[in-house]
Amino acid sequence: MKEELLTISHLRKEFDGNVILDDFSMTVHKGEVIVIVGPSGCGKSTLLRCINALEPIQGGSITLHGESVSQGSKNLTQVRRKIGMVFQSYDLFPHMTVIDNITLAPTKVLKKSKAEAEKEALDLLDRVGLKDRADSYPRQLSGGQKQRVAIVRALCMHPEIMLFDEVTAALDPEMVREVLDVIVDLARHDRTMIIVTHEMNFAKAIADRVIFIDNKHIVEENDPETFFDHPQTERAKQFLKTFEFEHVRKLEDTDEVL
Repeated sequence: MKEELLTISHLRKEFDGNVILDDFSMTVHKGEVIVIVGPSGCGKSTLLRCINALEPIQGGSITLHGESVSQGSKNLTQVRRKIGMVFQSYDLFPHMTVIDNITLAPTKVLKKSKAEAEKEALDLLDRVGLKDRADSYPRQLSGGQKQRVAIVRALCMHPEIMLFDEVTAALDPEMVREVLDVIVDLARHDRTMIIVTHEMNFAKAIADRVIFIDNKHIVEENDPETFFDHPQTERAKQFLKTFEFEHVRKLEDTDEVL
């Protein structure tokens, strides 16, 4: 068994008295890819924001290599540097070029020289097929290109774990694949990742473990083949049937076009 990297114990998260996650526990091992699925509003994105200490928690604990990750905890800034997060909204600075967006944090936070940061940024941009867009501005990029830049920006901070929050949700269908291909490549290089997604085929292909959340708790947790082909709970079966219907509908729409 690989070493434990991230541990969540009895987490409780509330918004104005409304409980979002209750007595929530999970462990992530180094090099593991965990995919979080569940209905909209079940707390998937909130969980990622708690892991990165962007949201305060009301109970339980989150630790990375045994160090606390929560607002107000000791050494929080240093610990958060080990956690990379990519949002669905890109969050690139519009007035800065791609290369400047990527190198800002490594030079300011990690104190790298501009030359060193730019070399690494260009190497990673080349890896995701965007080296020729280094001097472009975000407004000159497609949604898929912006998201790949956001991934490179996170990677340049050398995080120990990457969090992906519905990174394809805002993309046109033809742009989804180019972003998912980058994440698949990261998985091949043993990156530790927690991925929130509604792309079920992608989840089945990339996950080491699938966690299904609903009604504040983990309803089911299993390897991808078992979860998608032989779900153990009625709630998971009901959830997956929704996506089966959508898949059939897409096929019918394609037949009509043909």
